Amino acid sequence: MAQRLLIMGPQGVGKGTQAALLSEHYGIPAISTGDIFRYNLKNGTELGKQAQSYMNKGELVPDQLTNAVVEDRLGMDDVKGGWILDGYPRSAPQVEALDAMLEHLDTPLSAVVALDADRDVLMARMQKRAQIEGRADDTPEAIAKRLDVYAKETEPLLQTYADRGLLIKVNGVGEINDISASIIADLDARS
Repeated sequence: MAQRLLIMGPQGVGKGTQAALLSEHYGIPAISTGDIFRYNLKNGTELGKQAQSYMNKGELVPDQLTNAVVEDRLGMDDVKGGWILDGYPRSAPQVEALDAMLEHLDTPLSAVVALDADRDVLMARMQKRAQIEGRADDTPEAIAKRLDVYAKETEPLLQTYADRGLLIKVNGVGEINDISASIIADLDARS
């Protein structure tokens, strides 16, 4: 059975790391919305040009355009056998848009993996990442603000997926391979 997964959780919880490991295990692409935007920008696609016009003004790309970019990506040939979507949906309107896309593509969602960790652990991880990667945008204030936005706007979406019986909650603290093994065991038990 094809795995079509969402991986959700606050910044610094290890979504990208786990998405890459799950991608390798199941042989399906890990898709981050950031990567989709970068691809469209780099290749000068119509969607990329539209996104660039907002980014040049320092504005967030609106949901309608984000939804179009995600739908375009989920319609590509390499995702026919499944996918892992990281960074989307982030809001209730995006959940509705994703539901409509998946219905249109006749590709139901398999599960939603929600990684979690205490706020102090996330703050420490993000500050360490900022030092290692030299990321100027990862100030303690900026990190705290992004965690607050996640808690307010995205975390409530987990209940929607729990109500649908799709949610797998996983502690994002521990050995990376132990966390993936736990996720894989939960996913395989559902198949």
